[in-house]
Parts: sequence; C-alpha cells; structure tokens
Amino acid sequence: MKSLCIDLFKNCSATSLAGTRSSRVLTYRFQRTNYQTHLPSTKLTFSSYSTKTCFATLSTVTSEVEEKQTFNPDKAGELVKELRNSFNSGRTKSYEWRMSQLENIAKMLEEKEKEITEALYKDLSKPEVEAFISEIVTAKSSCNEALKELRQWMIPQKVNTSITTFPSSAEIVSEPLGVVLVISTWNFPFLLSLDPVIGAISAGNAVVLKPSEIAPATSSILAKLVEEYLDNSAVKVVEGAVPETTALLEQKWDKILYTGSARIGRIVMAAAAKHLTPVILELGGKSPAVVHSDVDLQVAVRRIIAGKWALNNGQACIGVDYIITTKDFAPKLIEALKIELEKFFGKDPMNSKDISRIVSSTQFKRLAKLLDEDKVSDKIVLGGQMDENQLKIAPTILLDIPEESQLMQEEIFGPLMPIVTVEKIEDSFDVINSRPKPLAVYVFTNNEQLKKGFVENISSGGMLINDTVLHVSISGLPFGGVGESGMGSYHGKFSFDGFSHKKAVLYRSFSGDSSLRYPPYTPEKQRLLKAVISGDIFSIILALIGWSK
Repeated sequence: MKSLCIDLFKNCSATSLAGTRSSRVLTYRFQRTNYQTHLPSTKLTFSSYSTKTCFATLSTVTSEVEEKQTFNPDKAGELVKELRNSFNSGRTKSYEWRMSQLENIAKMLEEKEKEITEALYKDLSKPEVEAFISEIVTAKSSCNEALKELRQWMIPQKVNTSITTFPSSAEIVSEPLGVVLVISTWNFPFLLSLDPVIGAISAGNAVVLKPSEIAPATSSILAKLVEEYLDNSAVKVVEGAVPETTALLEQKWDKILYTGSARIGRIVMAAAAKHLTPVILELGGKSPAVVHSDVDLQVAVRRIIAGKWALNNGQACIGVDYIITTKDFAPKLIEALKIELEKFFGKDPMNSKDISRIVSSTQFKRLAKLLDEDKVSDKIVLGGQMDENQLKIAPTILLDIPEESQLMQEEIFGPLMPIVTVEKIEDSFDVINSRPKPLAVYVFTNNEQLKKGFVENISSGGMLINDTVLHVSISGLPFGGVGESGMGSYHGKFSFDGFSHKKAVLYRSFSGDSSLRYPPYTPEKQRLLKAVISGDIFSIILALIGWSK
C-alpha cells in the first residue's frame, strides 16, 4: 500500500491534495510560518524533542532524527489503533457522548467566531460577512439541527413484515461504522472540515480530520479548537501535506469522506479499495448556469454573481463555472453583468474588500495560464486584470471561447466566467449532456416546460431553478455529486446516514413454528407453501382443505 500511495502521489502537487499538518493530538504539530506561499517551510515541534526544520513535501528525509519525527504509516497506525480502542469501548455510541460533543462544537462556534474569521481572512482574504454566512453560520445550522434531531435519528425504523415470517417484527438500526477519516479542502476550509465531522460524531463514530495544508491558518485553528473543545480520545486532527495524507490512506478506515478534485478522488478511492473501505467523494466539475431570455434580468444576474464572484471569488465546487444563453440574448446579459458587478465591487474590483483573493501563487498561475491560452485572451469582454503580488484576479467574462480550450475542458475554480451561446435555449441540453455530469446545474427561466425538461433530462448532483448555490442550505436535501462530480452525499440527516450502517433486524419468538419449511417436502406441503408465498388467501384455504385451483 505504501508503494501504491507514493506512486499515486509522486506526480501530485500539494495544491491538488487537501492535506494537513500533523496535529497535537499526538503531541506534534506542523506550524506554518508563511500564509502566502504554496508550500512554505514548516516547523515541527515536539513537547519532549528538540526542534527541527523540515519541508512538507515528498522529499526523502535524510536526517535520522527527522525520520523519527515524521508522521509516517507507523504513527498513523498507532493513531488509528488508539481511536479504535476508544470506539470499541462503546463511549462514542451513547446518545449522551454524541450530544456532549455536539454541544461543545456549538459552544466553540459561539466563543471562537472571531478567531475563525481571522484565520479565513489570512488564508483567502475572505470578507468577514462572507466568512460568517458561508462558513460559520452554515456550520452552526448543521450542528443545531443535529442537536435537535439526534434522538429521533437514532430511533430504529420499524419495517412491515410478511406472512412468511408471521409472527414477527422488523426494524432498521442505525449503528456507527467505527473509525472514519475526513479529508477536507481549502476553499471553504472551516465548513467543509467541520460539517462532515458533525455528521460522523452524530452517528457515533471516532473520527480523524485532516484539514488542507493550503489553508494553513484555518488548519491550525481547527487543530487547536478540536483539541480544546472535543474528546481527544475519539476526535483528532492530523495536520500536514502529501506525506501525512499518504500515511493516513495506508490505514484501514471504516469510511473515508474526501472533498476535492476528481484526480485526487481517484487516488483516495484506490487507497480505500485495498481495505474495501466505502467512500463519500465530494468532487466538482463544470457547473453551468442556463439563462433564458424570459427572466427578470437584474435579479438573475445578481444571483449569478452571488454564486460566482461573491462566493470565494469563484473558488467553490458549486460555483457557476460557465453560462449558456442564446446568441441574441448574450449582449443584454453581458451588459447587465457589467452593471451589477460594478455595483457589487466598484469600478476597480482589484481594490474591493468584498471579494476574496486567489488562495495561492500556484492557483494564481494556473488561472493566468488558462486566460493566456491562444484564442482565449482575445475573447475577454470584461475584466482580465491580474496582480500576482496580491494574488488577485478581477471578475472576468469571456464570450464564445473555443470548446477545445482548457478553460472549457477543466473546472475553472476561479473568477473567470465563459459565456457559451446557442441558437435556441433548448440546445443547452446537448451542451451540458456532452460533458461529465456536473455537481450542480442552475436554470434561469419562467418557462414551466423548460424547467420540467431540465429536471427530467439533465443529470447532476443538484439542480436549482432561478437561483444559485442556495440548495446546499436546505438540510433536507442531500449534497453530493454523480459520476465525475462524486459519489455519496451528506448534510443534515444525510450526514448521519452517510456515517451509519443500516442494520436489518428481524425479531421472532418460538411460537408459530410451521412444519412447512422443513423436510420432508410432501405434495401437500408444496401446495400450501406456494399458496402462502403467493399471499392468495383463497389458495391458502384450498390448500388447507386439500383442494387446488
């Protein structure tokens, strides 16, 4: 497994993999000293060892001391063993333990809101209001729902039985899976770390969280707060990068939830396959917004901006990746976008305090390369300004770029917005269906037939009519992808179910034991048995008196 993970990871940069530094949960922690660089040098500190400097890469560790200090597969194995012992003790299964941990999370969110917001600003320059709404409030909502509904979720679900098992009763029991791993990502580094952990705890599991090293300030605050507020015998944080992730993936888990790219999702799934570990993969893809000419244009445009540039500056898996509209309507749509973008971010959006920066220089260069591609840069109709020193790219709109360009082939994950035009809006069906299934599809129209057509004919993780991204705020709706955009789902009760095993239980007494099921199988028994299985009362009566139809 070690060779498998190293081979799979060796061509991956740490930007691709949501990793973390080791946590003190085991008395060691990587602490980043530079929030701007992609993979800055790290300081590895121990409570009982001298300090050594190292780099969070896959480089060979030459020092014997450093080798001993690395979070390697052996240390990862010890961590899992410790958590498994805690789980096997039964402590995490009780309603009382689950509630106590959820209450502590709620307390943490109230008491440490300022520290969390500051960490998000350090990592992404995320505006305070955006951080509060998209990360803290959403996490609070998830926690509060679990606190309110947990007792009901834990009640076994009664199931009807059949005449073949009479007298009997049956139920579905939700039992915790065991020890689970959550590998988070950097774009919403707090919410997408804590939300799955809330689900795992609600279901009664022991859990390891690995936040992304690409959002180091948030990773550090998560490690600190989990150690301070939660039961460290059952809930731990491991910080680090690719080596730590590799070490964790070599272990046997009872479930893995990964949020990130499809490329790394394949690596996670390959590692899980060795142990037949089930996975929830929250990936991404190119999520389109289809805009018909019959819309309230100002409202539609404002909601598209909210689902793109006001959402971590386009760095969101559910963000609008590109727009589809008709050739005739495109000029009006572009003009409306220009007007509303100026209202939102001013004449010079590069100086706006209401828009996030690009997370790292590596991501910045990737986006700049997409924009500089041949036959792409000359399609810009708005924006295009870039400042690498500040890691800022202005909201940028492009019209009818080549289909074969990288901008139209890969998930953009940034502030670049291509507009694809079609002759008639129904042609958008073919445009979307020609690509891998997206995580979300957004449709803006007042045409009821068009709405129905999208729901029935477009496959996607989720769909929202006349708005963007808000479907993820509905706890009664599952959040997850399909095909290339992921597998499995969570949010609300779906999080509880995702980290639970649904155990089928049938109860019978020693009464009502029929000789029908036992040899010898006489003709009379066969007639009666067939009648009972068919459920035909008349046939049963005939069989009992020795007659047949």
